[in-house]
Amino acid sequence: MSTILVTGSSGFIGYHLCKRLLADGFEVVGVDSLSDYYDVSLKRRRQEMLLERGGFRVVNGRIEDPGLLRDLFEEVAPDVVFHLAAQAGVRHSIEDPRSYLETNVIGTFELLEAARAHPPKHMLLASTSSVFGPNTGMPHAETKASDHQMSFYAATKKSTEAMSHSYAHLHNLPTTIFRFFTVYGPWGRPDMALFRFTKAILEGRPIDVYNFGDMRRDFTYIDDLVEGIRLLMDAPPRIGEEFEGDSLSPVAPWRVVNIGNSTSIRLDDFIQTIEAATGREAKRNLMPLQPGDVPATWADARLLNSLTGYSPKTGVAAGVAAFVDWYCEYYDVPR
Repeated sequence: MSTILVTGSSGFIGYHLCKRLLADGFEVVGVDSLSDYYDVSLKRRRQEMLLERGGFRVVNGRIEDPGLLRDLFEEVAPDVVFHLAAQAGVRHSIEDPRSYLETNVIGTFELLEAARAHPPKHMLLASTSSVFGPNTGMPHAETKASDHQMSFYAATKKSTEAMSHSYAHLHNLPTTIFRFFTVYGPWGRPDMALFRFTKAILEGRPIDVYNFGDMRRDFTYIDDLVEGIRLLMDAPPRIGEEFEGDSLSPVAPWRVVNIGNSTSIRLDDFIQTIEAATGREAKRNLMPLQPGDVPATWADARLLNSLTGYSPKTGVAAGVAAFVDWYCEYYDVPR
């Protein structure tokens, strides 16, 4: 039975991925710092639910701490590694950039050093659509230039992409980078728009709508994202095995893959979907675009389909309704 290491296992995406891997029969070792960036009780509850399942163990610690990951790699010898641990959030990276440097850059360096000493068969590292910066030609393909990041968060994630490529080349480490596009769903992060909007609408408070509502996002439901990640696990990059439109490196077993719904949706339409799911009308507080943010994202996810045969398919109405149902049940909010 394969052993899989997941960093950020108590996070939103990490929790759902670990749950899927356990259901598929893998032994899963999680790593999570349980940081207080948002409600720690939510992270602890996710972790408790994973521990209730067989085949899961967790190490609570900071990936940037020297030696933590190296010692864990030596102990468990993971066959596959999913690196999801990161300090997230575009806006918070303006206020506290050092935490992004430490967790995202130094933490990834510690991971790569551990993998160099104890090579897994495949490493899969999370990145973000934010690396595309101000690019306007959409949908964004993996081969499009991504040289002008607009937030320090995006800059650190682009740095981890470059770092992992060098290690893949120097140490023959098969590595897949996946770029997320606005992931949402049950057990989501409280700092993200769907959570904040739902909470405010149900409490009768106004919601802050940036760029005066002129925003578009490629909203990707969590189950679709996890399915794409799970299938990519079985498609490690190999030099010379190239697909049409591939981002495969010519000098390393390394590629970038977008995971998105391939649909760009207006923010106001998204809000209307939340209104329908909650049965309440939103009070909109229209505001200018925030520094570091981009007005639109849209994924070209054809490479994901070429590699796995899969394309995300959950519509926003169904995905938002599932989140609102979870939110009301978890926080005991009457409907």
